[in-house]
Amino acid sequence: MSNLALAVRDSTTMLRRNLLHARRYPSMTLNLLLTPVMLLLLFVYIFGDAMSAGIGGGDRSDYIAYIVPGLLLMTIGSTTIGTAVSVSNDMTEGIIARFRTMAIHRGSVLVGHVIGSVLQAVVSVVLVGAIALAMGFRSTDATALEWLAAFGLVAFFTLALTWIAVGMGMGSPNAEAASNSAMPLILLPLISSAFVPIDSMPGWFQPIAEYQPFTPAIETLRGLLLGTEIGHNWWLALAWCLGLTVLGYRWSQAQFNRDPK
Repeated sequence: MSNLALAVRDSTTMLRRNLLHARRYPSMTLNLLLTPVMLLLLFVYIFGDAMSAGIGGGDRSDYIAYIVPGLLLMTIGSTTIGTAVSVSNDMTEGIIARFRTMAIHRGSVLVGHVIGSVLQAVVSVVLVGAIALAMGFRSTDATALEWLAAFGLVAFFTLALTWIAVGMGMGSPNAEAASNSAMPLILLPLISSAFVPIDSMPGWFQPIAEYQPFTPAIETLRGLLLGTEIGHNWWLALAWCLGLTVLGYRWSQAQFNRDPK
């Protein structure tokens, strides 16, 4: 069997293992999904009219159009916390050490985690998007090509954050520490353009909000779905995704290949 065929076979096995774990223990995914759903309900139904006036809209329907792209990416950050916890559990329970001694493709262990986590995150985004549609979100001007580009951006952004979460999970001594170290993945959207425009923030804070990973991705997704100006955000978003993917991959591989103490 060729090395590629071996890698595909073992990665598929590890993917099946992680999906079975997610199916048997869905509470983690559901709890992490609750945060973006609750924020969607809170900001639309409680603060919607006031926030819409703040962005120059007419009513809460204008604000739900503004907020949904940010919450979709926030959903990704939220669900990848579960990835960090899952990887940390594998590390502390000794299964990773056992995998190292088995005749399997070494990269398949991490690839199985990553692919499984990406699939779960995409499903979570679809569920939050369905709730947003039920609440009145519409994207009538987006073409089929723009929808395809939006899906590609969501998938690439998910891959980037998942690799970072895997690295965090492997570097954490326990599941609690992994959960805490991954919290920036859900906190960063709160200081981005997800909820309010960048120009409404204090001047000293605007560069922080503008050039962090979430804002360019949010503005690009917003432009694709709603027809707003994308500007330079598309290449910033792709650069962040590529950089985080490479960083997370190399970080995770280095920790996995390190001899256990």
